[in-house]
Amino acid sequence: MTNRLKNMFVAFAKDESGQDLIEYALVAGLIALGAITAMTGLSGKIGNAFNTVGNNLTNNI
Repeated sequence: MTNRLKNMFVAFAKDESGQDLIEYALVAGLIALGAITAMTGLSGKIGNAFNTVGNNLTNNI
């Protein structure tokens, strides 16, 4: 029983069939983190731009 369990564990450790999926998930996570960081940094500038446009439209009517 112990040898069978040991062999299953060794086979599981050597199996690389899910490695690509994990790498793609890590890359997607890094891209999402970068996008969130960029959006957080730009949110103030975008908000100011919309406020400026809205104020100009209100003042010109």
